Amino acid sequence: MEIVYETHSISDHNESGIASGWLPGELSERGRALAAELGERRRHDGLAAVFSSDLRRAVQTAEIAFGGSGIPLLRDRRLRECHYGELDGMPVSLLEARRGRHIDEPWPGGQSYQDVVRQTSDFLIELAATWDGGKVLLIAHSANRWALQHLLHGVPLGDLVDAPFDWRPGWTFHLPDGWTGPGRPA
Repeated sequence: MEIVYETHSISDHNESGIASGWLPGELSERGRALAAELGERRRHDGLAAVFSSDLRRAVQTAEIAFGGSGIPLLRDRRLRECHYGELDGMPVSLLEARRGRHIDEPWPGGQSYQDVVRQTSDFLIELAATWDGGKVLLIAHSANRWALQHLLHGVPLGDLVDAPFDWRPGWTFHLPDGWTGPGRPA
């Protein structure tokens, strides 16, 4: 199965230097334009479905990009950003200074990045069982991309959470036939 990952478009929080976490977020004017560009770039890629986080900024991205295309748009809460708990809405500068501490240790009142990896793994197991052989697009958040890179490419989470964000028009992952999770035989 081929998985194309795209980050949600730019939100008002992104433009203000705010780390949303589980706050819904709203696409900015520039974000709406980028979502439309995503649709132009990917609508004719032979997608069987588009899955998005259920957080508003990801849902808006999916709806603007693929609404009316006939491609099923499916929301899944397992594709949410890491929950920073009491710190949802903190300045990005604070987030960047503390991310490495929360690979295994949850944010106060929230999740760890390993929690996001587990959610993403559960999502992938279900995806492999129901959409095997197809091509799907995921619209989610940075933590989900790190989880995909960790689960499917073996990149250590510590290397990913401390790397600077490098936007590009999509990342491609291949989910092996019958994938049942990391380290489990198919």
